[in-house]
Amino acid sequence: MTPRPRKTDLISIGEMARRTGLSVSAIRFYEEKGLVEPIRTGGNQRRFFRSDIRRLSFILIAQQLGLALADIEQEIGRLPQGRTPNARDWQKISRSIRGQLDNKIAQLTKTRDRLDGCIGCGCLSLAKCQLYNKDDHLAQRGPGPRQVLG
Repeated sequence: MTPRPRKTDLISIGEMARRTGLSVSAIRFYEEKGLVEPIRTGGNQRRFFRSDIRRLSFILIAQQLGLALADIEQEIGRLPQGRTPNARDWQKISRSIRGQLDNKIAQLTKTRDRLDGCIGCGCLSLAKCQLYNKDDHLAQRGPGPRQVLG
């Protein structure tokens, strides 16, 4: 059973918005996704744990790093509810997403290194192009780019 929070442990949605830089509607969106869980007062007002400031800040940083919301939801789900996450909690998440970030960095580096040759080539020829996709086998995965050539 989670102990009843002290009044000083809780902040309003307006204060949460001020402290995180998020709009109230964005905080409500993350609430709907289950990424933060406010407590309701007797007057049905939302009150958030002060530790939710870090949760929302993590979400913003993870989005800036290019993580999908589904991945962020999975990682946030590893954090404890009702207490401030400690260094060990955050280290587990850091280890978990490090591999994803390393893969993205490698992919971006490869793309950067090939970008001038591809855009500058101007060949517009599938017969010569380095990005040529023989028999269009990647089309089965849907529209848009599917891989960075290595």
